[in-house]
Amino acid sequence: MPRALPALALLLGLALPLDAAEPPADAPPLPTVAAGRIERLALPAEGPVAARPIDVWLPPGYPEDAPYAVAMMFDGQMLFDAGITWNRQEWRVDETASALQAAGRTRPFIVVGVWNAGPARHAEYFPQRPFEALPAAVREGLRHGAKRGEAPLFTTDLYSDAFVGWLTDRVLPEVASRYAVSPDADDRVLIGASMGGLISTYALSERPAAFGGFGAMSTHWPGIFPGTDNPVPPAFFDYLRAQLPTPGRHRLYFDHGDATLDAFYPPLQAEVDRIALAKGWAFPAYRSLAFPGADHSENAWAARLDGVFTFLLPPREDELNPRFR
Repeated sequence: MPRALPALALLLGLALPLDAAEPPADAPPLPTVAAGRIERLALPAEGPVAARPIDVWLPPGYPEDAPYAVAMMFDGQMLFDAGITWNRQEWRVDETASALQAAGRTRPFIVVGVWNAGPARHAEYFPQRPFEALPAAVREGLRHGAKRGEAPLFTTDLYSDAFVGWLTDRVLPEVASRYAVSPDADDRVLIGASMGGLISTYALSERPAAFGGFGAMSTHWPGIFPGTDNPVPPAFFDYLRAQLPTPGRHRLYFDHGDATLDAFYPPLQAEVDRIALAKGWAFPAYRSLAFPGADHSENAWAARLDGVFTFLLPPREDELNPRFR
């Protein structure tokens, strides 16, 4: 465990990835954006996957630059409007995405912000197959013993396989039927932070044909609250050694800071980088960045989101250049 972390900062950092406000039962207001506009999709519940808002951000001028790429992002209620988020922070997605597109630094794209499931967020974002590979006694201990304060982290059985299937089989086709988007999987990327980074990486291994790029910021490799003798990271590493696809048509982005909860990540991300390197991943298909001093917060992710978008969604003419192949 990292030493000399200020107690208050550590507590704040621990709260950020594992505690997210549950969307209200009645329909929440649309986020207010500084550029472009928001439309909302409503899909019914499907199996264990609860209905929730899906906020689609359309850039200024849409649809004049069709076909658009699609950036699907987790924790959708945290992306656009700090006035409606639990911690009064946001990713500033609309500001960053609109500026990058206006400057020609990315291809034209829309953003699909999928809200999380509130208390069931951990069960939805925790990669299911690594969890199921743990010994039965360890799984039961995590189900009943992993806590967020006094509340259990897992309020229901894990269903991340069903969630990833819902994203690819229900949400993507719905977006394609309503919006002027490219049919090419290379024009679809999946981006998340913290637990959202875990599920993004998991989707690469479980549904590699659905997306061309995957972004995982401040990936929460501990899986639960960090501590000694945590069995979760080795299970993730074993899963990646066996299941991470070899490079070819995908781009994969990781980053992390080293403050608050991110202080736990550098050695864990270094092991993930070694696994990827052993499978042949390298720039320009792979990028893993460290940001000294950066903490675990939406403000920190907003500050470096431009690098995620430009890496995963470069202008199409750039991809014709051999250095991008």
